[in-house]
Amino acid sequence: MNTRIADRIPATEITPRPLYESRRDFLRVASLGCIAAGIGALAPGAAWAAQKFANLAHSPYSTDEKPTPYKDVTTYNNFYEFGTDKRDPAHNAQALRVQPWTVTLDGLVARPRTLDLDALLRLAPLEERIYRMRCVEGWSMVVPWLGIPLAALLKQVEPLGNAKYIEFQSLHDTAQMPETRSRVLDWPYTEGLRLDEAMHPLSLIALGLYGEQLPRQNGAPLRLVVPWKYGFKGAKSIVRIRFVERQPDTSWMRAGPSEYGFYSNVNPSVDHPRWSQATERRLGEFLKRKTLMFNGYGEQVAGLYTGMDLRRNF
Repeated sequence: MNTRIADRIPATEITPRPLYESRRDFLRVASLGCIAAGIGALAPGAAWAAQKFANLAHSPYSTDEKPTPYKDVTTYNNFYEFGTDKRDPAHNAQALRVQPWTVTLDGLVARPRTLDLDALLRLAPLEERIYRMRCVEGWSMVVPWLGIPLAALLKQVEPLGNAKYIEFQSLHDTAQMPETRSRVLDWPYTEGLRLDEAMHPLSLIALGLYGEQLPRQNGAPLRLVVPWKYGFKGAKSIVRIRFVERQPDTSWMRAGPSEYGFYSNVNPSVDHPRWSQATERRLGEFLKRKTLMFNGYGEQVAGLYTGMDLRRNF
């Protein structure tokens, strides 16, 4: 994968949107090399309330591709709790209450814990990581996420030796999430990873994008980002992370086991039953491009699947 540290990308390319001016001071500090590893100049709670983050750590995992415009990233989303049309979440998610918020880590662990957002922000330096993202439906984008390594969070609870998988559970609140009153999916939304996938350095717990707090329609206040897998693996508005011994039965596997496998690695040679996965269309572009194996992260993650049949384990 062709990667570069994020600070080598011109700020005008990272933020191609009218709100760029609101981040000009932040980006000016970054360009001067004054950003140090850490949570921010403000206290964690204040930084979150201000909907902006400072003092972001540099990440070596960022792609050098131009990020997708902010408007596209925040108005074309899958978040079925707020509607099944791509435009629904931006309209229907704005009443979601994101504070106070806690996430519980339990299951096969030595030290189960419940953490609030301030505690999460104290676990590890907040990083900006520009990742390619690929949807199973054939569209893709490049997103400048802000987050902490998932491994930093999981290590807090000391997984037991028989913990082989991680199950992620999203908020289930019919009062705030209108589509959960329907049967479009089996609620609450659940997803899963193998433990070694979850501990991989690329796996991220995102708390923001484009230098700001994560928008509600993108999974506020925290979501999972696993860039070598299809986007539906990225559980949003997470409230529970459970360590288990057996492979979790996830929402999309229950909804369509022949279409949505547990691994869900981006693989151009394994078609969805209703369409090809060989090409994709980047949001904002007209022409299609070839889909990359593991979404272009093969050098980093292919070793996780040595000896596996990736057609059977799709």
